[in-house]
Amino acid sequence: MKRTHIHLLPLLLIFIASFSFAQTKNKKYPDPPVGDSKTVYPMKLTDAEWKEKLTTAQYYILRQQGTERSFSGKYDHFYEKGTYYSAASLQPVFSSETKFNSGTGWPSFYAPITPDAVRLVKDNSYGMERWEVVDSKSGSHLGHVFDDGPAPTGKRYCLNSDALIFVPEGGKPPTKSK
Repeated sequence: MKRTHIHLLPLLLIFIASFSFAQTKNKKYPDPPVGDSKTVYPMKLTDAEWKEKLTTAQYYILRQQGTERSFSGKYDHFYEKGTYYSAASLQPVFSSETKFNSGTGWPSFYAPITPDAVRLVKDNSYGMERWEVVDSKSGSHLGHVFDDGPAPTGKRYCLNSDALIFVPEGGKPPTKSK
């Protein structure tokens, strides 16, 4: 009987180690907060003000939850070092450090620049259950997040190029969307 316990010890240690890893693997990249239809965002503009501030494509994506065609966005196969800002709020939302080629046709990241840069909102449109990614300042639609990304988070933040403004490393943050 004692012998059986000895053989189980390595399995128990592997189980404990993998559970511990699962609990700590995202310490560097914690999940963003969850929002809903009642979430109040600090930046509030009228529909007319949004239309004045944004291009037609930006308005469609950011304010009407649109999606650009896959492989059509300027940031899909774009890998310069820098920061991606929300075209709606002009706040930094993603870094080139977490960008990867997902092969999906949209710019993809495994984590936002900070957990508070975006919020996740449940999206049940088109008969699917998924999580919408919105910027935390204006609640504007950036894309969706899926659980099929690379380590260390396992997340794929699949975004629309027209929802983003890229600023190269060392560059000045954007002052306008258009």
